[in-house]
Amino acid sequence: MLPLLFISLTSKGRGTRQIIHVFGYEETEAKVSCSYDEGYESYEKYLCKNYCSSDDVLITTTEAHKNRYSISDDTNKQVFTATISNLNQNDAGKYWCGVTRSGKDYYPAEVELKVEKDTCCDNSSKVQSYEGGSVSISCSYESQDQNNMKYICRGNQPSSCLQQALITSNNRRNTQFSLTDDKVSRKFTVTTTSLTQKDSGSYLCGIHRNTGLDVFSAVDLEFRGERSQFKGKRDELKQDLFTVNYTKQGTKGGGGGGVNRHYKSRQKTRRQSNNIKLPVRRGTK
Repeated sequence: MLPLLFISLTSKGRGTRQIIHVFGYEETEAKVSCSYDEGYESYEKYLCKNYCSSDDVLITTTEAHKNRYSISDDTNKQVFTATISNLNQNDAGKYWCGVTRSGKDYYPAEVELKVEKDTCCDNSSKVQSYEGGSVSISCSYESQDQNNMKYICRGNQPSSCLQQALITSNNRRNTQFSLTDDKVSRKFTVTTTSLTQKDSGSYLCGIHRNTGLDVFSAVDLEFRGERSQFKGKRDELKQDLFTVNYTKQGTKGGGGGGVNRHYKSRQKTRRQSNNIKLPVRRGTK
């Protein structure tokens, strides 16, 4: 299963704090990458939650691994990365990237983590065909996704959908599937031929987002009767998905693993320093 997706909004400058939006699916992992100012390469770094009291520190670079947490520090790039494994809903919330120093610690970034259920979707469209026939599934998308990669997969797990894609808009034809993208009507269509019983079941249409999680809509392919019962109908049955489920949209930065691909043109979002409530943890004397 693919890891989550992360966003790292980099901004240099002493005293400038980032806000990092991180998204992940349950039972996958989330990565938080924090840049820091020059001169702190040899300092201890850590990830903490809430107000960063001693009990809120989750992992430090002097530990490297602790329970579901791990951390590494690329001193050449001045970026440290903390990973949270086996995500659950209790992991959602506010975190801080911290650097231990004398007096008050240095906090280069605030982190907001959102955790989504690894299932999709509340509603699905139905498509019917027969063994040996063909079917086309058309999936709508928003104008902002016109140039983003489109794909389709079996099942209903968003975290692994791109990794297990049957076909993508980057590779539009194989032995069973083909994909076309009508950017005027904002629909991409996947056609499959020579259907067998194993082709029935659930599918997800996916749109790969460079920021936030990919977005999906669901379709169920059902077999009904023999080919003769479809007499008078076109062999190619088309079903439009009128609404894409945008509840999984983030505002970040994927491939999984975040899903980074997960899980990807980054949007810089900063909170003015006078509106930030800083954590209380202090460094060594």
